[in-house]
Amino acid sequence: MSPHLVRAVDATDHALGPADAPVTLVEYGDYECPHCARAHPVTVALRARLGDRMRFVFRNFPLGEIHRHAEHAAQAAEAVAALAGEAAFWAMHDRLFEHQGEGLGDHALAAHATAAGADGTAVLDAVRAGTHAARVRADFMGGVRSGVNGTPTFFVNGQRVDGDWSDVAAFGALLEDVAAAGR
Repeated sequence: MSPHLVRAVDATDHALGPADAPVTLVEYGDYECPHCARAHPVTVALRARLGDRMRFVFRNFPLGEIHRHAEHAAQAAEAVAALAGEAAFWAMHDRLFEHQGEGLGDHALAAHATAAGADGTAVLDAVRAGTHAARVRADFMGGVRSGVNGTPTFFVNGQRVDGDWSDVAAFGALLEDVAAAGR
């Protein structure tokens, strides 16, 4: 792990798992990034492997210059959270990665929002109004301050992981070691 530190997790973050878990895994991600889509099943497997010993946090880092729908997708996920709650946010989060190849235009975002339990029209209205743009920007700038320059970028207990995140066994072993050490 590298010395780059990430800001502390707080009540504004989207988190799964107990706050007192010995491992906190923070991902800075982009819903249109193909590498993040590949990382999604890895984080799902890690959450299953570590259970209550891990808290998983997702922060937005849309790379709008190369992914034209990334900003709207991030804002749509935030709108779903605001309109329908955290469970709906996580359902939207999963859908965006699992259906990324089908496109993330506004029509698709509305359909995903509806499937996640929110009013798709209200979500699109919020996206078009930029209602959650400041939230997405705050996540992005927090990532920049923490040394994030691409996606996905992971932090374990505040320290950046520069290793191979795609190897579930190796990444899981690293997290197991951190959990066992209680650090």
